[in-house]
Amino acid sequence: MINFKSIQTEIDASFLYSVLADNEKDPNVANVFRQMSEIEEGHAKVFMKKNNMDISTMPPPSGRAKVLKKIGQVFGYDYILGVMLDTEKSISTSILRARDKHFSPVSISDTAHVTILKNILDHSPNISGTNLARFEKRHRSVGGNALRAAVLGGNDGLVSNFSLVMGIAGATSGQSEVLLTGMAGLLAGALSMSLGEWISVKSSQELYENQMALEMEELEHNPEGEEKELALIYISKGIPEEQARKLAKDVIANKEHAHEVLVKEELGINPEDLKGSAMEAAITSFMLFAVGAILPVIPFFFLSGYEAIILSTILSGLGLFLIGAAITLFTGKSIWYSGFRQVIFGLAAAAITFGIGKLIGVSLAG
Repeated sequence: MINFKSIQTEIDASFLYSVLADNEKDPNVANVFRQMSEIEEGHAKVFMKKNNMDISTMPPPSGRAKVLKKIGQVFGYDYILGVMLDTEKSISTSILRARDKHFSPVSISDTAHVTILKNILDHSPNISGTNLARFEKRHRSVGGNALRAAVLGGNDGLVSNFSLVMGIAGATSGQSEVLLTGMAGLLAGALSMSLGEWISVKSSQELYENQMALEMEELEHNPEGEEKELALIYISKGIPEEQARKLAKDVIANKEHAHEVLVKEELGINPEDLKGSAMEAAITSFMLFAVGAILPVIPFFFLSGYEAIILSTILSGLGLFLIGAAITLFTGKSIWYSGFRQVIFGLAAAAITFGIGKLIGVSLAG
């Protein structure tokens, strides 16, 4: 049986790596992406030949891949890399589980897609340590990106407020009560989310700043010890001992530069991470939650009773489907499967709260 999905996955990966290569400023890193694009294209051709398919009729990139390219143009191309790495991790994990289930021997290719980027960088003499560090930071950070936060924030607002609105609608037929509750739920949830985001960003920044201050204090009082630690870090990365010690000595000679290097190498902190605004994160979180939470409330501004309930359900269902479809950008699943799954779960939650509200309303009326 021809696995068209596997072929399309390789074609999309090749396309997206070429997009990354075309938009990468560093020529060495761009070269890595081009090599990856060629590798993925080669995989697609192998799959096609294996299934007696003509490689000259190779399918074009999927709609999902083209949407990801557009997202990269708007939000930055690191988002594409993050999605691909997450997808490849998921694929390799599934393969390993399947092998374990059927007691099949593990192959080195099972996890190759996850590690090959770093391997190419590690063994390329033209990749500087600075570029490698930049790439590794990217690798760590892009998976949990702002686009994902936007999707999940909107989902939280929609599902929680839709359930709340349906619960009150079930308990009372009054338009004003439902509208008041819906707006209160929107504000309470959005404020809670934004406050939590502000605290999270602020506390992380304060922790980093404290660690950086302690590192500067150690550097001022014990530069010899810091020089030895830095040399050991370089040695652990594979740099010859003599070269590592000379490199560490040169770095420590400049205190400001030494502090910057030690913060990155010893603490794993990038000063760029401290530039994020806690208030900006809080406002963004508020807006994302509010956008989702307002959908089920809109009909109650104009209607009441079952007309408002039905329209609220339709709007919320559409919102849930769009959120489910957006999630497929990260998972690679079918848009229809993910979209309708989101709708079913959201409607089920709202139906339960509506039923409970109905029971409470009848009880109070009696």
